[in-house]
Amino acid sequence: MSKRIDINRIKDNLFRYVGIGCTLFGLLMLGFFLYSVLREGLPRLNAQFFSSLPSRKPEEAGILIPLFGTIWVMVLTSLISIPLGVASGIYLEEYGKKNRLASLIEINITNLAGVPSIIYGLLALEIFVRILGLGKSLLSGSLTLALLILPIIIVATREALKAVPKTIREASFALGATKWQTTWFQVLPASAGGIVTGVILAISRAIGETAPLIVIGAMLYITTLPSSPMDDFSVLPIQIFNWLSRPQKGFIINATAAIIVLLAITFILNGIAIYLRNRWQKKVKW
Repeated sequence: MSKRIDINRIKDNLFRYVGIGCTLFGLLMLGFFLYSVLREGLPRLNAQFFSSLPSRKPEEAGILIPLFGTIWVMVLTSLISIPLGVASGIYLEEYGKKNRLASLIEINITNLAGVPSIIYGLLALEIFVRILGLGKSLLSGSLTLALLILPIIIVATREALKAVPKTIREASFALGATKWQTTWFQVLPASAGGIVTGVILAISRAIGETAPLIVIGAMLYITTLPSSPMDDFSVLPIQIFNWLSRPQKGFIINATAAIIVLLAITFILNGIAIYLRNRWQKKVKW
């Protein structure tokens, strides 16, 4: 027995060291990547880079149009996906009946969260671009990305609602509250931190997607700022892809600078998600 305990302790220590080693290796690779990007791209970040239109000359090219396109897409995608995703999660968790159909829907939603993004692009190309006639517009791109992150928001909402203790619901019912009053005034405030975190992380994923937008025909080169949801558009990931495909060194530097901007947006959104989650955990105690 003593020998077996010693062997198990050795295995535990070995696993711990292997885990630490893998973690350090991943952090070193990430640090090397960030260092390389920052070293090449930081000198290019200036007012001219943010305020200039695309150009065939790398020293004159900027990210004004794709940056505005990214903001447009992020706002429209949020307006479409957040109400639908949160409402669907609330219905499935709080109001839907627990039967075989509900289990089938839950399994399919979970599976949809792992479908490759290009599949959503092909679906959107047929439905939004061709059948509905929305063309290569901001609205088509936003609807595509909304479909992409909708399963993620639904799953995050349901998991946040599941984390709320049943005693809160039972206490609310005992005081005479209705189902909707219990959900709106008790369950949702208690689960808001998890829901907001899931929503922000889903939007962070949508910002970095390129494949579905290329499939529906997002423009690689446009010279006018989008002013309505039906205008042509470009986004930062597509602009980065365009610059990286060119042989000139100047465009490679532009791409690394745009990567820094995209990383900054992603890190800010993830930071906001972490802050809100920690704040809600301190505020809500059961």
